[in-house]
Amino acid sequence: MRRKIVRFSILPVIAGCMFFSFSTKKAANLEIEGYSTSNLDLNYTVVLEQNDLEKEVSFNRALPKLGKSYDGFKEAVGFKESRGNYRTINEFGYMGKYQFGIGTLELLGIYNGAEFLNSPQLQEAAFYTNTSRNKWILIRDIARFEGKIINGVEVTESGILAAAHLAGPGSVKKYLRSYGAQAFSDAFGTSIKNYMKRFSGYDTSFIKPEKNPRVDMKAYRM
Repeated sequence: MRRKIVRFSILPVIAGCMFFSFSTKKAANLEIEGYSTSNLDLNYTVVLEQNDLEKEVSFNRALPKLGKSYDGFKEAVGFKESRGNYRTINEFGYMGKYQFGIGTLELLGIYNGAEFLNSPQLQEAAFYTNTSRNKWILIRDIARFEGKIINGVEVTESGILAAAHLAGPGSVKKYLRSYGAQAFSDAFGTSIKNYMKRFSGYDTSFIKPEKNPRVDMKAYRM
């Protein structure tokens, strides 16, 4: 067994010597035949294609730390609803990043579903406007229940507003005023309690309560 090992271990050494000898001779012949690079300008840079540049930027760019700000709140809700996909429509017809139903959109002054899906800016405006409306409806309940524990979860303003996005402000009122006895779950089994806990503690003071807000559609049309 040892003899075989020794015999075969010599082969890579011989092959390496032959390759080196051949490469050296070939390079020498090129120099003789006038293929020298001594007079060539080899100081150049490689131009990256656009896709390569985008990849390079995407790898080096640091993701923003949104924390518990309003931006952090809305991005967290958007990720839970659709993984941040502005173009998605689920099997129940809910649309966009924040999964709006057509009835809610009409309350906000948005009547064209295709226009809504094709405009991320319009979707962001719809989320703020709807949350502003929900905050106005729930303002007294926020003041009354914030800081209390219901079904093992501390009630916060952001938790209430997220739950209202899920279930509507009326269902959240019932949940709070019954101290969790009147629960609600959507078609996927997600509950008010789940949203209260998941979106607890965000700073939503940026959202101003408004009775009947409407999205200014003229601002989002070219």
